[in-house]
Amino acid sequence: MRSYLKQYIDGKWVESEGGTRHEVINPATEEAVTEITLGSKADVDKAVAAARKAFESWSRTSIDERVAAIEKIVTEYEKRVDAMAEAIALEMGCPISVAKPAQVESRKRHWQAAIEAIRAFPIEEQIDNSLVVHEPIGVVAMITPWNWPLNQIISKVAPAMAAGCTMVLKPSEEAPGCAAILAEAIDAAGLPAGVFNLVQGDGQTVGEALSGHPGVDMVSFTGSTRAGIAVAQNAANTVKRVHQELGGKSPSVVLADGDLERAVKGTLGSVLVNSGQSCIAPTRLLVPKDRMDEAVGIATEVMKRTQTGDPMEEGRHIGPVVNKAQFDKIQGLIKKGMEEGAKLETGGPGRPDGVDTGFYVKPTLFSHVTNDMTIAREEVFGPVVTLIGYSDEEDAIAIANDTNYGLSAVVWGSPESTKRVAPRLRAGMVYVNGGQPDPKLPFGGYKQSGNGREHGKYGLAEFMEVKAMVGALA
Repeated sequence: MRSYLKQYIDGKWVESEGGTRHEVINPATEEAVTEITLGSKADVDKAVAAARKAFESWSRTSIDERVAAIEKIVTEYEKRVDAMAEAIALEMGCPISVAKPAQVESRKRHWQAAIEAIRAFPIEEQIDNSLVVHEPIGVVAMITPWNWPLNQIISKVAPAMAAGCTMVLKPSEEAPGCAAILAEAIDAAGLPAGVFNLVQGDGQTVGEALSGHPGVDMVSFTGSTRAGIAVAQNAANTVKRVHQELGGKSPSVVLADGDLERAVKGTLGSVLVNSGQSCIAPTRLLVPKDRMDEAVGIATEVMKRTQTGDPMEEGRHIGPVVNKAQFDKIQGLIKKGMEEGAKLETGGPGRPDGVDTGFYVKPTLFSHVTNDMTIAREEVFGPVVTLIGYSDEEDAIAIANDTNYGLSAVVWGSPESTKRVAPRLRAGMVYVNGGQPDPKLPFGGYKQSGNGREHGKYGLAEFMEVKAMVGALA
């Protein structure tokens, strides 16, 4: 059992005031693996007060001073890569072979991207005889999810710190270990007290207290659309900035001149890498109707070849989903797909053969899905892919855009056809022929997938206010 029972507030590890003990369940074994203290409103008040006090000095530091502080954090971060990867594998089930390189080691790029962004950012701009300046927004409340826990934490902490903001982080109580280890790294790096604060907790207590707190200037939230709506409503009374990265139901459109085999295998790989638990997972695979059978054959082979296994063992297998609630939700959606007439090609309800412990989901493929079916409209967040046929290019674009979400999309085809189609897809990110996320590029969505952007100069700007000093140069 790993214990992280204290909160990190004002540069010190402190006991919670009125918090409650919480056990994190290993989704592979269904046994407790980590214990934390779910914080209280009193803990939030202390953390926000510490952040407000620290803001007075941290906001006036130079860019060089902030960059130097971040570089010290990166040095300490690198010492803890293995510990953070193990925490992620144990708590949310991402296999260690993915958790270490993709969930932890590659996140160092976000620190570097924040450094590069702040060094190049146009802090001041002269317009006529006046000056427009960008200033740190203030105290930022950060509420982060369990599926890519460290990625979403650093995507907020790095640019906010670079911008000159102070912060209070509430990570998901489903995967809290890596946040506690990151706090240890930040403490070891000697960051000034109060710049970074960590309060473990649940959404109903700590999340609600943070999003509605009058001492918080901005809430940066990543999670479900349902929870995002609640955060925005709670924040409205204090008219603070609300920055959100929410759900998705991403299409992967294989155009008529696209490489079908590469597209199908690439799409399924993107879904399966984290057991389908990625907001940008392209779970709606759109193929020409006259190539449906060919696509089914390729996809079925990939799904049948995919094994599930222990997250702590090296290998190419996928792990369980994060908890029983997610497992039950996914099982219900699989059954719903069968009831609504989708053709089950492989997988289906229940655990994989021979598995009776852990929240493992069979890699599941449905074909001949129509876009009005529940499995084509709701975010499953599991290793479930739907194959949807389209008649022509216009039909493909219409189906791809027929969703309440707009986080990302994928398109496969020739340079000519992708140039026609990519601009017409209503999504914040469009990946062409296997393009991958880049920490320098904007990350965020349209419609109910959220507002604002993360990463690079775009994410940095979210943590700043703009001030006009009129006549300042007169």
